[in-house]
Amino acid sequence: MVVPVRHLTATVAGQNVFYREAGPRDAPVVLLLHGFPTSSHMFRHLIPLLADRYHVLAPDHIGFGQSSMPSPEEFPYTFDALADLTAGLLEQLGINRFSVYAQDYGAPITWRLATRTPDKITAIISQNGNAYTDGFVDSFWRGVFAYAAAPGPDTEPAMRAALTLESTRWQYLNGAADKSLVSPDNWAHDQPLLDRPGNAEIQLRLFQDYPSNVRQYPALQEYFRTSQVPLLAVWGANDEIFGPDGARAFRRDLPDAEIHLLDAGHFALESRLDTITGYVRGFLGRTLG
Repeated sequence: MVVPVRHLTATVAGQNVFYREAGPRDAPVVLLLHGFPTSSHMFRHLIPLLADRYHVLAPDHIGFGQSSMPSPEEFPYTFDALADLTAGLLEQLGINRFSVYAQDYGAPITWRLATRTPDKITAIISQNGNAYTDGFVDSFWRGVFAYAAAPGPDTEPAMRAALTLESTRWQYLNGAADKSLVSPDNWAHDQPLLDRPGNAEIQLRLFQDYPSNVRQYPALQEYFRTSQVPLLAVWGANDEIFGPDGARAFRRDLPDAEIHLLDAGHFALESRLDTITGYVRGFLGRTLG
C-alpha cells in the first residue's frame, strides 16, 4: 500500500513553514531535518517507507525549499533562529515527544532542540550530521571557517562558489560508489531555489554563523553523557564534507550508539535508501517499541 504524503504549510512567528506529513497521527513522531543545499525534498523516498508505522514530519527550513524566504534584514539567519522556528512548528502541531533524523544543517538544529528540551527527544538518527570536530574534512571546511572569521573580498568568493550548480552537483555525487544511482533531479530541484534573488545573501549569513554550532559541542556532548539518548549514526563513509570520524566520535559519549559506515557520500539516501531504511526501522523498532 502506498502511504499518502500531505504537503502543508503552517504560519510560525509570521513565517510560512512548508512541511511534508505522513502516517498515523497517533503514532510515535519522527522528525526529518534536511541539510544544505536541499529541503525536505531529500526525504521524498524515505517518508513513505517509515509512515506505515510512524507519524513522519519533514519541514523546509526558512530560506530553503517551499518555506518563506525573508531577507536577512527581515529575519536573523542563524541556527538558533532556525531551531526556534522548528520548535514553534512542533508546538503549533501539538508535538511534545519525537525522534529526529538529522542530516548536515539538520544536525545543529537538532542539537539545539535536544539541549533546550531534552525530555522531548526519544531518539536521534544522524546521517552525516556532525556533533564533534573529528568529522570536519579540512579541504571543505577551511574556507567556511575562514569566511566566518573574516567575511570580505578575500574569503567570500569561495563561499559564493559553494552556491553554484557545479558545487551542488558535487555535494550529491562526492563519495557515491555508484553515481548512476544518484538522480540529477536533485540538483535540478535545488539549484533554482539557491539561485533565487537574495538567496545567496541568506546562505552567506548561515555560513558566517556556522562556528556557533561548534561552540555548542561541549554542552551537546554533556547532554549525550547525561541523557544516554539512543542514537543511530548511518553515515556515508566517503563523504568529503563530514568524514567517518564524525560518526565514530559518538561512541565517546554514547557507548551504546549504533554506528554504520556505508559505501556512500554526503547524500547517502540517494544511493543507499534501502540499507538506511532498514537500519532506521530496526533502530526505531527497538528503541520506541
